[in-house]
Amino acid sequence: MSDDTRSTADLDAVVVGAGPNGLAAAVTLARAGLRVRVYERADQAGGGAATKELTLPGYRHDVCSAVHPLAFESRFFREFGLRERVKFVTPEISFAHPLDGGRAGIAYHDLNRTREMLGRDGGAYERLMRPLVERSTAVAEFTGGPLLRVPRDPVTALAFGLRALEQGSPLWNVRFGDDVAPAMLTGVAAHTILSQPSLAAAGAGLALHAYAHARGWPIPVGGSQAIIDAMVDDLRAHEGELVLGHEVASLRELPRARVTLLDVTPRALVRMAGDAMPPRYRRPLEQFRYGGGVAKVDFALSEPVPWAEPEIRRAGTVHVGGTRAEIADAENDVNRGRLPERPYVLVSQPSLFDPSRAPAGTHTLWTYTHVPARSPVDRQEAVIRQIERFAPGFRDTILATSSRSAVDVERHNPNYPGGDIGAGAPTLWQMLRRPVLSSDPWHTPIPGVYLASASASPGPGVHGLAGWFAARSALRHDFGTRALPDLSPHG
Repeated sequence: MSDDTRSTADLDAVVVGAGPNGLAAAVTLARAGLRVRVYERADQAGGGAATKELTLPGYRHDVCSAVHPLAFESRFFREFGLRERVKFVTPEISFAHPLDGGRAGIAYHDLNRTREMLGRDGGAYERLMRPLVERSTAVAEFTGGPLLRVPRDPVTALAFGLRALEQGSPLWNVRFGDDVAPAMLTGVAAHTILSQPSLAAAGAGLALHAYAHARGWPIPVGGSQAIIDAMVDDLRAHEGELVLGHEVASLRELPRARVTLLDVTPRALVRMAGDAMPPRYRRPLEQFRYGGGVAKVDFALSEPVPWAEPEIRRAGTVHVGGTRAEIADAENDVNRGRLPERPYVLVSQPSLFDPSRAPAGTHTLWTYTHVPARSPVDRQEAVIRQIERFAPGFRDTILATSSRSAVDVERHNPNYPGGDIGAGAPTLWQMLRRPVLSSDPWHTPIPGVYLASASASPGPGVHGLAGWFAARSALRHDFGTRALPDLSPHG
């Protein structure tokens, strides 16, 4: 940055990183009347919520996140009025889970319909899920902040905890007699890239599962970029600045400001702070553990995926991997540093619900699969084979592909070390200390510096909560106010 830029900078807050959390922090501070500038290393805002042409001209693919279970449940997005700002399509089927023999588990938005589909296990499934579905907003409040807090709704916290204990232990099959419901539950829990079964994976999976039946898993029209564009528009409407194509290597490079909020990993924070970081804080950041990686494959298709079970074609998300045992084996292989022969693959075909994603009559397909951290292996063929297992003829629909290994994923976005899109393993211990054991984990001991990324509580997901909490902490500590600014579209 030039000296002229430094001398003319008259800022209250600087934010590094224009992903969902960085922008949530920036929007909150700008709405509080502060002068805010955001720096982003890429030439496009969005981070993990960007949308680009990756395969062929006219085919728009989400770079990382595609379906947004937290778009309607995140308290920040509710305060921000996201549903008023962005058009969403909520599929009638939140997710589907194909099994061999043309069978499938179908998670309808309607819990009663899902219960009927599951036959003899329908009642057990409903008893597991209904208390969480009916209290989905309370579940989001409980899981959307530091776990050290006393829960505002202890009844929901207890119901959630007991179910997570069951589904996170070897007792996870006790209530079921068939294989469809268990596969559906593990298909969602496997989003975490954790060993199966485990308490943290079960907790995250049950929360996402509850949202599937409560408000659904919505898809933004125009891609995930629509969420980012709404946040950037609001930032600029309140005199905030966004500087693209500017990488920040050190805190010393930044203009003077009362506070600095960083949408970066603990590893990057240590590097950027240098000698300004106290050793007592540096140690836990250096010990912060990152998780398994993802390999991502995007497809341009000539027609929809030819799933053997036609009902799957109406699902916004598809979990491909087979039975609960098969998915557990694949995810446990990843956590042991091995590439599974039959991987778990997360699939979405947003062009079924949003025609703007591809030229008329054609489609886009979004997939990723889990791999050991820092894996350089291209998993395109493994993904195609696994989808073909449940959709014979899929290979013949492919027009073009874009494939990234875990190494490529990190190269594209340094906030994903080793390809870890969660910016830190979401184990139970690391959800308690994310990144340190504190009721205010966003506030660092470096004066005026805050961590506002998915590496801070409440962790992974497109929800903006880490940035929102970091901005609230900054307002409280450095600006002496606990008052929350009105974030609504009409505020």
